[in-house]
Amino acid sequence: MELVFRKPTLEDQEQIDHYYRQANSRSCEDTFANLYLWNRMYPTEFAIVKDMLVLKSAGKDFFFRFPKGSPEHVKEVVEIMADYAREQNCPFKMGVVTPKQFELLEELFPGRFQVEYNRDDADYVYEREKLANLSGKKYHGKKNHVNKFLRTYPDWKFEPITDENVEECFQMALIWRNENGCDEEGGKLAEMCVTLNSLRLMKELKLTGACLRVNGKVVAFTVGEPLCDDTFVVHIEKALTQIEGAYPMINQQFVKMAMEDFLYVNREEDTGDEGLRQAKLSYRPAFLVEKGVVRERAELCGF
Repeated sequence: MELVFRKPTLEDQEQIDHYYRQANSRSCEDTFANLYLWNRMYPTEFAIVKDMLVLKSAGKDFFFRFPKGSPEHVKEVVEIMADYAREQNCPFKMGVVTPKQFELLEELFPGRFQVEYNRDDADYVYEREKLANLSGKKYHGKKNHVNKFLRTYPDWKFEPITDENVEECFQMALIWRNENGCDEEGGKLAEMCVTLNSLRLMKELKLTGACLRVNGKVVAFTVGEPLCDDTFVVHIEKALTQIEGAYPMINQQFVKMAMEDFLYVNREEDTGDEGLRQAKLSYRPAFLVEKGVVRERAELCGF
């Protein structure tokens, strides 16, 4: 079967979202907004195969994502993907594969595949109610930061991002970029490009955002979206560090504003950054969404 891959555009959003909804995944990558916004940094192409979404990294040494759609088509589509890789003289592999997806692979192809998980890529998932209330001894420190913010900045305001204030968020993001040396580090610069584009395309990508004001000025903002039936994902959260408590404050307020209908909040991975890891662990995740790379076992793959 001939596969024809192409770069996703905004016009493909409804079709691609259709398959993501069927997948009902808690992995932060599994939204159209994430796919579209990071496509410059990680070029990815897509094709619809047997009524499933197949994603493939661009380039000669490519890898697939686990196919999205009805589970009954997975076996046939994986075989088609493997055949395509062989035709292109490229070892077959899939990235960003969760344990649940690998279990299905094992059921369909006993012993054919192996998986290697990377702790740095694991998403942190929290109980929404706990992030909203910060109650109990485990959240005592976080609650203290919020209470200090409330005492220090009694004129604070929290509001949704709209056409009227999005430019102020954009300007705050530029300040954050300069204060955090983004222009000197490729990864940070790419993240900042994604941040600015998420603000610019909030309506088109159906994202939800909010900002925090102190003395009338925007000092923090955040952006996210529904991820699956019970989970909301926070893609972006930026705050000026000189405003003590701005991060825990906007975290809590956004959970209260945007996530009432969800059980869980996915706050994405730590990318191996030790400081970020400790910060994410300090909020006591309910569980991690592990993600790994799947390859055919050496004795079977023929390479």
